[in-house]
Amino acid sequence: MNKNKSYEIDMSSGPILGKLLKFAVPLIFSSVLQLLFNAADIVVVGRFVGDNSLAAVGSTTSLINLLTNLFIGLSIGSNVIAAHYYGAHKQRHLNQTVHTSILLSLISGVVLSVAGFFLSRTLLELMQSPPEVLSLATVYLKIYFLGMTATMVYNFGSALLRAKGDTKRPLYFLLFAGVVNVILNLIFVIVFKMDVAGVALATVISQIISAGLVLRCLFLEEKGFKLYIGRLKINREIFFKILKVGLPAGFQGIVFSLSNVVIQSSVNSFGSIVIAGNSAASNLEGFVYVSMNAFHQAAITATSQTMGAGKKERLNSVVIISQVCVLCVGLLLGWSMLFLGPWLLQIYSSSPEVIDAGLNRISIIGPTYALCGMMDVMVGVLRGIGYSLLPMVVSLVGACGLRLLWIATVFQIPSLHTIIVLYISYPASWVLTFLAHVSCFVWARKKLP
Repeated sequence: MNKNKSYEIDMSSGPILGKLLKFAVPLIFSSVLQLLFNAADIVVVGRFVGDNSLAAVGSTTSLINLLTNLFIGLSIGSNVIAAHYYGAHKQRHLNQTVHTSILLSLISGVVLSVAGFFLSRTLLELMQSPPEVLSLATVYLKIYFLGMTATMVYNFGSALLRAKGDTKRPLYFLLFAGVVNVILNLIFVIVFKMDVAGVALATVISQIISAGLVLRCLFLEEKGFKLYIGRLKINREIFFKILKVGLPAGFQGIVFSLSNVVIQSSVNSFGSIVIAGNSAASNLEGFVYVSMNAFHQAAITATSQTMGAGKKERLNSVVIISQVCVLCVGLLLGWSMLFLGPWLLQIYSSSPEVIDAGLNRISIIGPTYALCGMMDVMVGVLRGIGYSLLPMVVSLVGACGLRLLWIATVFQIPSLHTIIVLYISYPASWVLTFLAHVSCFVWARKKLP
């Protein structure tokens, strides 16, 4: 059997549960490793430098997401289109998708590097970053964005591999890059005393390594997935198909991040201790989120391959099995985070005040986080069957709109102007948006021939 073929998963036929798990489990580990890039930054500065450096690194997450989510959305478009052509066995169209996507990733990375480098301090000031962390956060962001081209190449490249069910090789690539990242963090911070600049540089180097490995993988592929440097060009038809799916996904990500930036700005108003605790808790939540998000990605690929193969009768089973999986993972990990929170937060900081601030967030998010995963699975299914604008609108109104409204109204009441009330805006938005997405799927399913 062809070696590359052994990494493929045809999700348009056969038992669904086994293939979803085979797809999702390596992706969970891959996503956890990717999170460890940032976690290693936070842990190293929190333990070996201080709370201001911890707050500086942690406070940049929502801003990084804001600037990158449009292009990450375009990589989702590449995944959907490539999976559709893979399911339909259209090799020429698949190869055009690969070359269009990689060139798009290079362009996206350059744009982000320039914008992020020159706008970092201005954007942090707009987010009301405290004076004691502003300069450190600016240094971290500028260096981080210099490596953004590699980040985009990795994201687009791994999205293409996911289109055929290959989530194992990106896991291997990130495992190697993650080990390098942790080692360099310790060397740059402890040995060379580079503070936040050291952890940013370590992250950039690891991103370059993971991007290089993904490109090498595509160079060694066969047929539709094989990449040739000389064939890099934007295919107009494929490009607009990617935009049709990816732009709404990216715009949704931007507005979600914008709402999170507004929330981060509100968190910043409570001071550096709360910022540090919020950053540590958010980082822990990230491990739960990416574990649930693996089933969102699995639902996108399974649905896209199924639509490409013309087997629409499998859609209901894909939805139900994906939802059961994400519910089990969300409940297990969310409640585990709640019970283990006092010990887990000590990894990030030894300060009792920072740990208490982190527990305030975990007490609200942990028990309800499964709702976020269920909401995202419905979004993935809708995108897989060709509806990208609809879930975008629903998410913007149901999730982002409600959070911003919550901050502008409920949170402004003096007796309710607390960090706990601010955090409650998350589960409230997940419930309403999930129910709206289910209604949209029922409507969209009936319209399919």
